[in-house]
Amino acid sequence: MNERRRIVLIYSVVAVVSVIFLAFAVHLGSQVPEQEEPEFSNISAPKARTFFPIKADFSGVNQAAAPVKLSDLKGKVWIIAEFFAVCPHCAVRNGQELKSIYDEFKDHPDFHMVCVSVDPLTDTPERLIDYSKALGADPADWWFMSHPNEKETHDYMEKELGFFAIRERTDPVDIESNGRFAHDMGIMLVDREWNVVGKWPLADARTEEGRKRDPELYEKLKKELLGRLREELEKNETAGIDELLPDEETAPEKTGSDE
Repeated sequence: MNERRRIVLIYSVVAVVSVIFLAFAVHLGSQVPEQEEPEFSNISAPKARTFFPIKADFSGVNQAAAPVKLSDLKGKVWIIAEFFAVCPHCAVRNGQELKSIYDEFKDHPDFHMVCVSVDPLTDTPERLIDYSKALGADPADWWFMSHPNEKETHDYMEKELGFFAIRERTDPVDIESNGRFAHDMGIMLVDREWNVVGKWPLADARTEEGRKRDPELYEKLKKELLGRLREELEKNETAGIDELLPDEETAPEKTGSDE
């Protein structure tokens, strides 16, 4: 076989293999089920007013070593956040964000706050009572709550409430600087009917990196959170007034004279 025929043969074989491979690829492609076209029609629709209902209860003890459960708060408007006592980021957030919210709304009888420890084995009531006193938190309306089982705590916060996954740090230097756990720093709001109505990442928005990405985001989120909190608290007040006012159709007729 001369050189020319050998080259032609090689190219022929390559061409045949390529055709076979292409046919096989087309066949596989035909077996893939059709994908639905993405739906963009509601992209600018208003956000849902209620995120989701809370279905399962969660119990533990607060900083006063009193047994408490989240279902005790039905009928109240409450804020919930994750924390652990030695977390430096929580100390900043709790001392600035949560304390300012607490100081503004603590006199409202239907307002409550809950901080759930993601490190319950370390955060004993004895440790948490000192922590809460430093923030001026009254156990009657601001719980620092711990549940005896760490895994159950993490599962509840992640799966039931939808906080981001809690990650245990392994680098000793990282642990020394930031504490044992990396966790969600968001502030979640729950209405009287036990619906989660929103979560606001104020701590992330006010960091240097957050300010760099969007200098106005922190102020926008804080205004939104406080506005929604006031709105939820006012709902019951309005409903209460409506209940006291007589219905026009059923109100008794006025008799006599005003004179």
